[in-house]
Amino acid sequence: MVSRVDAAVSVLAGVVDSYSPAVFASSFGAEDMVLLDMISENARGIEVFSLDTGRLPKETYRLMTRVRQRYPVSIKVYCPDGRELENYINLNGPDAFYNSTAQRKQCCHVRKVEPLRRALDGKKAWVTGLRSQQSPTREGLAVSSWDEGNLLQKFNPLLDWSWDEVCTYLGDHDVPYNELHDKGYPSIGCAPCTRAVEPGEDPRSGRWWWEDANAKECGLHVDDEHDGKYGKDGKDENGK
Repeated sequence: MVSRVDAAVSVLAGVVDSYSPAVFASSFGAEDMVLLDMISENARGIEVFSLDTGRLPKETYRLMTRVRQRYPVSIKVYCPDGRELENYINLNGPDAFYNSTAQRKQCCHVRKVEPLRRALDGKKAWVTGLRSQQSPTREGLAVSSWDEGNLLQKFNPLLDWSWDEVCTYLGDHDVPYNELHDKGYPSIGCAPCTRAVEPGEDPRSGRWWWEDANAKECGLHVDDEHDGKYGKDGKDENGK
């Protein structure tokens, strides 16, 4: 019987063989550290990049430094477009994401979605650390599927893994991980939008905790974010 690890490595090998140039989007969360370790050992043909939103926790930046010291893998960092970020902050304020889901998604669009599009430009596939157990919005995903929004193939090698399996891999392979995971943070994003959760709570409940659970995506993994042009009142350019 093929192990979870062997199955994930096989997916990565298939990406290298059939979908180059391919990239892996790493946020340096636990799942992404598992994949980074696998790619470093078995799939160097997959390029690695990360999105620096400018508001990541200090613990994430510390891990980024450790990763560069540990792995012989080049990691390209993409940052928000300076003019777009200036426009958003000047119009809405630095913490407008607390005001409404619309303004929060626009902040995510500027800090994450637009840089992601640049990172994926010209690529045939991208690899993510998504797991179906992470949130209701990620149930029903496939290990491999066509991403119509970005016009490439998308792979989720750890889709069926449990949190315990992720942690076991990290321990067995001595993989560095974000210290926030030991402080009750199963899911880590931008510092002002992430908090610790209580034992037994939904793993994503610490992300955008002031919003409905079914809205907790930033636009990286859905196809309906489009332009995301929201005004100061939280409505889009069509007033909706």
